[in-house]
Amino acid sequence: MASLQAKINAAKQEIGKAIIGKELAVELLFTAILAEGHILLESVPGSGKTKLAKSFATIISGKFQRIQFTPDVLPSDVTGIQFYNPKTQEFELRTGPVYSNILLADEINRATPKTQSSLLEAMEEKQVTVDGETVALPAPFLVIATQNPVESNHGTFQLPEAQLDRFLFKIDMGYPSLEEERTILDTYREAEPFTELKKVIELEELVDWRKQVKQVTVSQPVRDYLLKLVRGTREHHEIELGISTRGALALMKAGQAYALIKGKEYVSPADIKLLTPYLFEHRLILNMEGSIRKTPAQVLEEIIGQIDVPVEAGEPVS
Repeated sequence: MASLQAKINAAKQEIGKAIIGKELAVELLFTAILAEGHILLESVPGSGKTKLAKSFATIISGKFQRIQFTPDVLPSDVTGIQFYNPKTQEFELRTGPVYSNILLADEINRATPKTQSSLLEAMEEKQVTVDGETVALPAPFLVIATQNPVESNHGTFQLPEAQLDRFLFKIDMGYPSLEEERTILDTYREAEPFTELKKVIELEELVDWRKQVKQVTVSQPVRDYLLKLVRGTREHHEIELGISTRGALALMKAGQAYALIKGKEYVSPADIKLLTPYLFEHRLILNMEGSIRKTPAQVLEEIIGQIDVPVEAGEPVS
């Protein structure tokens, strides 16, 4: 585990050369890929979403593909096609950009719902079916989708609940602080650090670390705390649709992955509390009363604040 944490820290430092002040976002990327989840990045244009995805792919030596979504992109542009080869007089499979380790689905909310749904099989089952032929995707496989806030854009299509539920985390990149932005200007004034990033982690290491995630202990008090958070979303009077059992399982696995990259053998209540907003917010649907008065983030903050956090012990109780 010590070598794992050392590799993760080295990777974070390498990405930090190009992406300033986004340490938690980088940790959540590693958490997602180890928990076999996917990431939705949301922020205003020019906040570093695309560069973060490309930097992450570079340091893990993964095959990187990018799809620029627009309303005219078809499902076959994502998954691939069967084309007729006149030389062999046979149909051959030509896989689309989804056949990669890191897929950047840029501005996913500009694609039509039919095209958005073409990613569902890949994200859930790590495979794609093209004209009846099923192809397994490389391991690991991570979708990093970006979108700008819907209310500031024209010609966008809101992601349906089934699509949102496939994303483990939703991360708002936000604006950098004054000091961070000053550092960005100083860093990029004379050089382009992104082009100098080096590979730090092998893909085979990530696959092996995924197996170790399952060995991280989740004690009964932590599981109970997690379930109280889940049930809190289902019982809140301003929420129409709370967190599903799949969401509860996702939070547990994310907690295990996050604990692993932090060099711990067990999940703490603090880990669950930290991850909950990123995992729950995009899954919540407020009722009419709630949507008029509050945002999902505000309702979720209330729920988290009302539930007592278990006191951490030196050794977890299984």
